[in-house]
Amino acid sequence: MDKRLRSVLPWLAAVACAVGSAAAPGCSSSMPKPPGDAAPPQIDAAAAALRCDDSMVTAFKPDANTTVLLVHAFKQGEPLALGATTGSTPPNAAADLCLVKLEVGPGNPGPAAAPSTSAGIGIEIWLPAPASWNHRIHNLGGGGWAGGTQGSTTQIGNPAGGVTAGTEQSVVGTTDTGHAVGNGAFAMNPDGSINTALWEDFAERSLHELAVKTKALASAYYLSPATHAYWDGCSTGGRQGYKEAQTQPTDYDGYLNGAPAFNWTKFITSELYPQIVDQRDLAGVALTVAQHNLVSGSAVTACDMVGGQHLGFVLDPQSCHYDPTKDAQVLCSGVAGNGVTGASTDPGCVDLAQAQAFNKIWYGQTADGSVPDPATDNASAATLAAGQLWWGLMRGAGLLGLAGPGPFPIATDMVALEMQDPALATPAFQNASGAGANGWEALTYADLATAYARGLSLQSSFGEINTDNPDLSKLRDSGAKVISYHGLADQLIAPQGSINYFARVADVAGGAAAAQDFDRLFLIPGMGHCAGIGSATGVAGPANTANSVPLPASGQLFAALVDWVEHANAPSSLTLSSADGSVTRPICVYPKQATYGGSGAVTTATSYTCQ
Repeated sequence: MDKRLRSVLPWLAAVACAVGSAAAPGCSSSMPKPPGDAAPPQIDAAAAALRCDDSMVTAFKPDANTTVLLVHAFKQGEPLALGATTGSTPPNAAADLCLVKLEVGPGNPGPAAAPSTSAGIGIEIWLPAPASWNHRIHNLGGGGWAGGTQGSTTQIGNPAGGVTAGTEQSVVGTTDTGHAVGNGAFAMNPDGSINTALWEDFAERSLHELAVKTKALASAYYLSPATHAYWDGCSTGGRQGYKEAQTQPTDYDGYLNGAPAFNWTKFITSELYPQIVDQRDLAGVALTVAQHNLVSGSAVTACDMVGGQHLGFVLDPQSCHYDPTKDAQVLCSGVAGNGVTGASTDPGCVDLAQAQAFNKIWYGQTADGSVPDPATDNASAATLAAGQLWWGLMRGAGLLGLAGPGPFPIATDMVALEMQDPALATPAFQNASGAGANGWEALTYADLATAYARGLSLQSSFGEINTDNPDLSKLRDSGAKVISYHGLADQLIAPQGSINYFARVADVAGGAAAAQDFDRLFLIPGMGHCAGIGSATGVAGPANTANSVPLPASGQLFAALVDWVEHANAPSSLTLSSADGSVTRPICVYPKQATYGGSGAVTTATSYTCQ
């Protein structure tokens, strides 16, 4: 018998007594606590088992901080919406489902209209019909600042939870992490001080509460515990998964953590660096789309050759040392480069300062805007170089998300929170002490370095948001497993952060092989942020399309995690395919990588081995 099931049998027997007759043989008037931190649901002895109706509002009371806000039954085929909707058409329920919305206090008091005011953590839990449940929990992570409407009784916070529950027949939970606003303004109180309560809810507490409440509700609704529980998230969701793995590893049996946004203040502060390069080096004039296409496309073409053929994206960007200051074909005609004279008449051609700006963006944040010669340091090392505060994006990745005409707003929010000055943010950041006024435009390289340092010093006030503890020994000892993945053409989060974290986990665990017993990293060439193609198209070779870039199929990585957890099949490689199946290629558990064997089609997985 599964050890988890043995551990909950006494509690389930008590639940059955409460639901049935407390006077039955073997029944007690008291109810033991379920395993883990979940308090038992308080079921009225005169009531039936939890039903998908308003009776659950009073029947499910796991603790004093938790309130059932809404219970709503969806029939198969009904739109996953609460009342009228605007904008996109909601998906339909693939099966009968029960939606339960919870609020877990205490939140953060304050004026009704303030972004920092919160009644608590909003949680949505989707329950398949009892006869259909597969006895799994599959909780989903958030993105960005992870705010939402999980605590609303008129809007659904994450319909993807309902879609997943309906198609898989898993219990699925999501959370708004304690706030409804979509930017970082929730983290600043009206007087401009740090909102430590909601930082803690956002960084960690909401994640543990989601796990505890999902397990408790599932056990009470089905009168049976889940046999396995899984976390599945990318970006912020990847950070959330690692926070749980680091601090509450027994909350889940398996964690799928994509493009994890750990090292939060470090990399998010550095996401503003490309804009500071524009302001300080290019007089505030952003690089154009044509310039991005030409320079990044030229980087792809310089580094995408396999077997004498252009792939159209870079298989191993860590080995790419492309330098536009030495490329006459991207420097405008007559421009004196580093050892070359520009010959390009393309509309996207660049001058020397613009070419060097690309090198700075690829290298990443430094305190003074300096950048080494890419021939000697292309920012691919697993550890930061002297003077390097964080890594830039890989050569070949699209750069417009960070180096386009405007800043990535999460980055300006973060700098405003680090410096406790809302004026540094964009106007979307609202606070009673002042609103965002694009003050970031005046920051110097040294100013941004100061914000970076402030982010590190304020970790205790920010709920330890960086989520960068490499000691996963508790997760190892629990038997839980982690698969993490990162696109090598990620346009927002530098994959070097994931490489660095695995290296540090391996150092603590006693080597890469020891770490791979519980934590496996896969790097995916050509893939962007969490999904899709992130690579620029090369100036030669095939265009990057769904039919030319092999990417993970929907659910492929999650299926690999389930197979590892439930059948002990640890994945050493996975074969990816393009949409039409014409291109296949393996991805390998890091530090191995897919290596062409020298013969066979470069578009076929069997031509590669993991080395």
